[in-house]
Amino acid sequence: MFKNAFTVTAVLSAVMLSACAVLVSEATKFSDIPLEQVDQDTKVGYRATPSGFDIEVLYQKYQYAPETAAVGTACKSQLTSLAYDYADQKRRKITPIPEQRIKISFGRNGNNGMTSCRAFAPVRWQ
Repeated sequence: MFKNAFTVTAVLSAVMLSACAVLVSEATKFSDIPLEQVDQDTKVGYRATPSGFDIEVLYQKYQYAPETAAVGTACKSQLTSLAYDYADQKRRKITPIPEQRIKISFGRNGNNGMTSCRAFAPVRWQ
């Protein structure tokens, strides 16, 4: 009897651990650029390149029901806005960032309700 109870406990533990692993998925990192907190929901990082800079944004938002499209739109908007802000700080103009050049990935933590988005784009000086 004790052996069967141990087996049942082991199986239930394995199932619980695998369920927890399924509930958490992280958005894919596109670079090794260190990120700094910009606001409550956003982190950003920049890396200089010969023709401009690369930008990566991590945007996270609590959502009871996941709305990936809304998070994706906000994430891309933050990337674009922060790229222009960075260019202004450098007193340079940038070429428009085509949406097709923005790499984007999503993650969801079902334990705490956070939906995350990572966006990356190369930005070129004019």
